[in-house]
Amino acid sequence: MKKTKKTVAYLTLAALLAVTGCSGNSGAKESDTGAGTDGKVTLHFMTQSSVLAPPDPNKKLVFQRMEEKTGIRIDWKNYTNDVFAEKRNLALATGELPDAIFDAGLGDYDLLKLAKDGTIIPLDDIIENHMPNFKKVLDQAPQYRSMITAPDGHIYSLPWIEELGSDRESIHSVNNIPWINVEWLKKLGLEMPTTTAELKQVLLAFKTEDPNGNGKADEIPLSFINSNGGNEDVGFLFGSFGQGYNWDLTLVGDDGKVNFAALGDGFKEGVGYLHELHKEGLIDSEFITQDWNTFIAKGKEDVYGLYFTWDKANVTGMNDKFEPMPALAGPSGQKNVARTNGMGLDRGRMVVTKDNKNLEATAKWMDQLYDPLQSVQNNWGTYGDETQQNIFEFDEAAQMLKHLPLEGTAPAELRQKTSVGGPLAILDSYYGQVTTKPDDAASRLDILKNVYVPDMKAQHIYPKVFFSLEELDRLSAIETDLFAYVLRKRTEWIQGGKIDGEWDSYMKELDRLGLQEWLDVKQAGYERNVSK
Repeated sequence: MKKTKKTVAYLTLAALLAVTGCSGNSGAKESDTGAGTDGKVTLHFMTQSSVLAPPDPNKKLVFQRMEEKTGIRIDWKNYTNDVFAEKRNLALATGELPDAIFDAGLGDYDLLKLAKDGTIIPLDDIIENHMPNFKKVLDQAPQYRSMITAPDGHIYSLPWIEELGSDRESIHSVNNIPWINVEWLKKLGLEMPTTTAELKQVLLAFKTEDPNGNGKADEIPLSFINSNGGNEDVGFLFGSFGQGYNWDLTLVGDDGKVNFAALGDGFKEGVGYLHELHKEGLIDSEFITQDWNTFIAKGKEDVYGLYFTWDKANVTGMNDKFEPMPALAGPSGQKNVARTNGMGLDRGRMVVTKDNKNLEATAKWMDQLYDPLQSVQNNWGTYGDETQQNIFEFDEAAQMLKHLPLEGTAPAELRQKTSVGGPLAILDSYYGQVTTKPDDAASRLDILKNVYVPDMKAQHIYPKVFFSLEELDRLSAIETDLFAYVLRKRTEWIQGGKIDGEWDSYMKELDRLGLQEWLDVKQAGYERNVSK
């Protein structure tokens, strides 16, 4: 969801080491168009991976099996996630390109700019004539064809598609689940809070009654990472006061009207409530500055009373100590769970560059990514690895991948070590046929269905609109200042109050920063999409 401009350069190993400090190159470059000495075609790709993964992607069993299946070797230029964008941009500046960028993370603006200047090529004919696995996916789920088609009618990138549930019960409906310490509730003789007033009293008890029993006042009643509705943001609580708050501040009314989340009495009341909590010392003093690493480190220290994240296993472990807190009734009695606009689609996972001289081999390798068994492994990891923990066992008779117990391992950590990301497709029809659902995903779907879906009021979410370059230019220019201003004011008001006295000037500044134009562009995109 972060946009960076990128294309990629292929440099010889010596030059790349000297200029960019790349890791994980699998060897010197062979012929661009011919086969190596062992008869295998070699292609040259750039990619990224976690610091937990092998520096050379060819050490991953998933890619080793890909090479065996396709007869195509990949010569990788691999960068760790934290420097990938920087290195990619440096490569862009050289004008020397690899054959393709895998796990590219390209936003729509990047795709359209690179397509306009000819750096990446359209894939329409390649998909139609050389990618039967991917064509089958698009035939089974035709809605994705329109989603990945640019405004000029071409497809410039291969997507990541992951279905898990649908509509309100989609796994993406709520990203920042509130996890409350039920062990502390039990120890203090407290019930699960059902209103915002009750939550305040619970947090006060967490602060003052030493629920972790160590004799120290080290409890953090409420913790989050301050952002505009990210996975660890406190925005979930705004649903108790009005329309709610989500990561892109874009809400759609039942009348099809696009609304801005940081407007209205509900937003104002929600910020006021958080200020009350802050004034009582109930909010983590590091909520503004802490990053993910600090957040999860504290999560392992038995100091959190309530926090927000996608999956508690990554923060406080997969145990019974924390449970999802249901939506709370606000002062008016309202309960509402705002829906995110998330869905399992990322358009820009792989692009092919104009310098690729072996499109047939590239198409063959890319199409293998969309084989159902292959896609499942790309996404989660593999089986039969004798060097580390496996995510699957493979049922040969059923030709099915079955998730193994995590045995206490954080799912995100295991995936970073063994999965490869990139383009893939996992449709709902694959579950029970090609793969089982991972335990953490099945558990999350149950939570959403039973705890949050009943309180989801909105009928619609904002779709995956593929805007034009001109529209993206305006949206990006406006959002840069608009979103930063909203977060800054929200933060100031949580800490110091004064929202009532500053509200009129806040509204005027939103207008000055282009809110109305932003709403107009978003509304037009919404109407184009729903009319398809």
